[in-house]
Amino acid sequence: MNVFFLYLKDRKFFLGIWFVNFLLYATVFSLYHFEREAILYAFLISSIFVLLCMTVDFYRYRKHHRMLQEMQKSSYIDLAKKDKSSLFERDYQQILASLKAGQEAYISQVEKEKIDLEDYFTMWVHQAKLPIAAMKLLLEDEHLSKKELQFQLLRMEQYTDMVLAYLRLNSTNTDFLFKELELDDLIRQSIRHFSSEFIRKHIKLDFKETHDMILSDEKWLVFVLEQILSNALKYTPEQGTITITMSEKHLLVIEDTGIGIDAGDLYRVFEKGYTGLNGRMDKAASGLGLYLCKNILDSLNHKITIESTVGKGTRVCLNLTHFEGRIE
Repeated sequence: MNVFFLYLKDRKFFLGIWFVNFLLYATVFSLYHFEREAILYAFLISSIFVLLCMTVDFYRYRKHHRMLQEMQKSSYIDLAKKDKSSLFERDYQQILASLKAGQEAYISQVEKEKIDLEDYFTMWVHQAKLPIAAMKLLLEDEHLSKKELQFQLLRMEQYTDMVLAYLRLNSTNTDFLFKELELDDLIRQSIRHFSSEFIRKHIKLDFKETHDMILSDEKWLVFVLEQILSNALKYTPEQGTITITMSEKHLLVIEDTGIGIDAGDLYRVFEKGYTGLNGRMDKAASGLGLYLCKNILDSLNHKITIESTVGKGTRVCLNLTHFEGRIE
């Protein structure tokens, strides 16, 4: 019964038109002195006709209502089989089809991100086990090597920093905060973080102060510098050299005398999870360091390029050009 009253409410405009139209005809017939019985007879016939039409229309109205109720309960909606008899219904079906396609694309994207996250954490757990196992062995050794223990702690810290950066970068609320920064201060922070590793591997550091001011985010840019220095230290043999200089305004260059990157791998180093030949030799490589660097620098509106020669070393260039952004 509620459906019937809702139907009358939806059709009240057309019922009103029919009633006003009948009153107009009745008035005209009365002015011309038509028989009252004739007017009532015409009203009866038109009422029966309208009633028949409304019965058919109400049946379709109720059927459409039940169909929509079924669609609400069903997790699967086959839009191709639904009634499209009117222009409005076709428009609504197109809107629903568009919404459904968007929902399916969103669900697919969420599932993909979930799988990627699970894969990354699985890999991260295996990575984290290596320094943990190494520290356990060191602690069992009577001649505990503090330098080696410090190195393993540094590795563990890098892994945790990387997973936090990975999660934050994929979050909708990435906490970028742009302000004027002295580049040399950021470089010194990154160097201090790996000071023990420079000493452990007897690697020479050639740092020429840049005296450059940049507009960027301190936390995220330091993370990028640390990742680049970490790679340089990892793949530079003992007695090697790492050079940090500025070739031109806002163009920072970090160069090492390490093993270099194969030309076939060079164009793919920023791909997610790609480790290349060097990564296959280093079982602890995740293939996410440079991927995160590229994505972070893109978000900061900076650029990164890499040049490398196998057996000679790698040259990483960071274009830290100023741009208009949020300033603290």
